Amino acid sequence: MKYINANKVLPEKLIVEIQKYVQGETLYIPKPETEYRKWGSSSGGRRLLDHRNASIKKSFNSGSSIEQLAEEHYLSIETIKKIVYSKKQ
Repeated sequence: MKYINANKVLPEKLIVEIQKYVQGETLYIPKPETEYRKWGSSSGGRRLLDHRNASIKKSFNSGSSIEQLAEEHYLSIETIKKIVYSKKQ
């Protein structure tokens, strides 16, 4: 998150109004909910994890043990269990 001086982006009347509530503090103004993105949607990280998890499920359904998958993917046994037993496709 980067810092922007309010004097450079907000009208003076709005700054005066905000100063009634906050002065000299850092104020976070969140995005509207319509602008939120799911984690990893911009970087592609979510897609990579979904692909990895599908591969783990496929291997498990083909006979690989949970322990083997944990070692192969450098994940905990509990994480592998969450992946293979989840309903998500």
